[in-house]
Amino acid sequence: MAESGTIDTSTVDTSTVDTSTGTTAQNGTRGVSRYVLRVIAVGYLFFLLVLPVALIVWRTFGDGLGPFVEALTSSSALHAFQVTLVVALWAVALNTVFGVGAALLLVRHDFPGKRLLGAFVDLPMAVSPVVVGLALILLYGRFSPVGGLLESWGLQIIFSTPGMVLATVFVALPLVVRSVVPVLEELGDEQEQAAHTLGASRFQTFLRITLPGIRSALAYGVVLCLARSLGEYGAVAVVSGRLVDQTQTLTLFVEERFQNFDQPAAFAAATALALLAVVTLLLTRLLRPKD
Repeated sequence: MAESGTIDTSTVDTSTVDTSTGTTAQNGTRGVSRYVLRVIAVGYLFFLLVLPVALIVWRTFGDGLGPFVEALTSSSALHAFQVTLVVALWAVALNTVFGVGAALLLVRHDFPGKRLLGAFVDLPMAVSPVVVGLALILLYGRFSPVGGLLESWGLQIIFSTPGMVLATVFVALPLVVRSVVPVLEELGDEQEQAAHTLGASRFQTFLRITLPGIRSALAYGVVLCLARSLGEYGAVAVVSGRLVDQTQTLTLFVEERFQNFDQPAAFAAATALALLAVVTLLLTRLLRPKD
């Protein structure tokens, strides 16, 4: 009996050792795989994002800070900054109003065509901006019925600021909506229904209950919309006509200066856009809802 017990004990000990060895081997394999994935991810981002941006910054400040300041303070660069800000601010304002309204409509109401509306909201994510610009020209161009009628009233859409605003609004359309919708779904409508029961109007309910609840998500969506608007190129390039000192945004300024072999100005404007992107990234990290 003693010998039988001894044999059983040794068997248990051996299985324990084998199990621990297998677990250690599995942990080691997982650790190696984790490090390999990290190296691949960091290398991918380094060669695709960090290295090109670093080269642009190096070329920008290679001759000191003077050429950078001189390039960005020229009349053409200042006008490009002005046009970019005007177009971006109008696009953000319009998309903010539409985004909040569309989010409330999609979450708080049921109606025929609700899914179709949601699909239309996401459509700009799938359509090429160049196609958007071409569609706007066909609709609002001088020789189209709508564009001709508007021009007879003294309102030019294509090759002017309104057309650039419309193009930017389209490409940034889903950002505010898709930032606010999940938060509205999480909040529910119990507090809003209680406010209506106590006699509050819809506007009062929105200001005192709905808006504070979606404030962080709305700010996050607005910052994303602003970043998308500042960096838009394709649709704006089609509808603006790329008129220097008239309808030239900062992204179009970079292309025009580079093609005309004015590399200091092109690199300076590109660096300014990159700095705006970094600031936007920091703001989105700060404003993103924690949940």
